[in-house]
Amino acid sequence: MQTDEMETLTPAEVAAALGVSPNKVRQLIREDRLMAVPGSGNSRIPADFLQEGAVLRHLPGLITVLKDGGYTDVEVFDWLFRHDESLPGTPVQALRDDRHTEVTRRAQALAF
Repeated sequence: MQTDEMETLTPAEVAAALGVSPNKVRQLIREDRLMAVPGSGNSRIPADFLQEGAVLRHLPGLITVLKDGGYTDVEVFDWLFRHDESLPGTPVQALRDDRHTEVTRRAQALAF
């Protein structure tokens, strides 16, 4: 995943988009309801994780499934943005396109 090609937002920018405080954004990250780019602390959040003024629907549940399956933050992030011809696209794009059922099924199958 080329994070330098990805549009990212600061917690303050995410907070403005969601209508909450930056502290609430950091809390969402701590609670695994939102993810920052691994290695950025909590300072860069992919813009693709937001849609229509909200956290991408089904993202928190998908993060939970992958982490419960033993994935690290880096592995979760890589999986979410890995291109998959059979989807087609990335799991994040599938969530944005409301194709969450297939993405969640795949995540559950990966659990180890």
